[in-house]
Amino acid sequence: MDQAEQLRNIIKAGATTHNRPLARVITVTSGKGGVGKSNTAINLAIQFRKMGQRVIILDADFGLANIEIMFGTVPRHNLCDLIYQGKNIREIITWGPMEVGFISGGSGIAGLSNLSREYLVYIIQNLAELDAIADIIIVDTGAGISDAVLEFLVASGEILLVTTPEPTSITDSYSLLKALSRHPRFLSEASQIKVIANKVDSQNEGQTLFNKLNAVVSRYLKIPITYLGAVPQDSQLSRAVMQQMPVSLQTPQAKSSIAYETIAAKLMNIELNQKVLKRGMAAFFSHIVTGKKF
Repeated sequence: MDQAEQLRNIIKAGATTHNRPLARVITVTSGKGGVGKSNTAINLAIQFRKMGQRVIILDADFGLANIEIMFGTVPRHNLCDLIYQGKNIREIITWGPMEVGFISGGSGIAGLSNLSREYLVYIIQNLAELDAIADIIIVDTGAGISDAVLEFLVASGEILLVTTPEPTSITDSYSLLKALSRHPRFLSEASQIKVIANKVDSQNEGQTLFNKLNAVVSRYLKIPITYLGAVPQDSQLSRAVMQQMPVSLQTPQAKSSIAYETIAAKLMNIELNQKVLKRGMAAFFSHIVTGKKF
């Protein structure tokens, strides 16, 4: 029995023994930095909380502390403390506004594939506990096309791609999707890719942006992407960022807050109407480690 099979049995046994519900894992990404990816992750988390969902954000932008800076909270521990220092999963969760939990990625997980089976079992069993703590886990990846970002995207069944009307943002979004489509373990039928148009001047501009991106993706990559919605340019959002407060909390009636609320509601309706596949956090992370989807 290989390592992947052993971990698969651990995940199945845990779900069966404890009758454990599986969390919905949503991965937020972008082709370049500065497009509002982390803002999107945080404000969607707040909107999900307002809908009664329990939410945890995994800040997987290793080496950068975007989530904690925007929350104005300094975590005592990070994911590396779970992996290398023996901390349990509850010890490394920091609780931000509205009891949104977040886990800092720390300096990265580059050596995970080389860890012993005992270490991996410990990590996977701890991550499985997140399914009991959260209904939705939002993974905020780094920006760009690094190997680490692609590994998270390949493991994810639900990807939110944030882009803006800037030509470089559209080009980089296409480049990210191209790299993802060529990844040897990417299965388009196992992943839903949804596009959010950010920093637009109008809803029409958002739809036009998506149409441009979708046209080249459909022609050259032949992977399905869908349009989730647009978030407008908003000075109140910029002000909230400067004050380290999610705009959805600071100014609920701001244009951007209402847009995030609409997108979150659409995502919840998708879950209700389409029966979104929930793999849970243990299976998500196991795929990153072993390269096999469970």
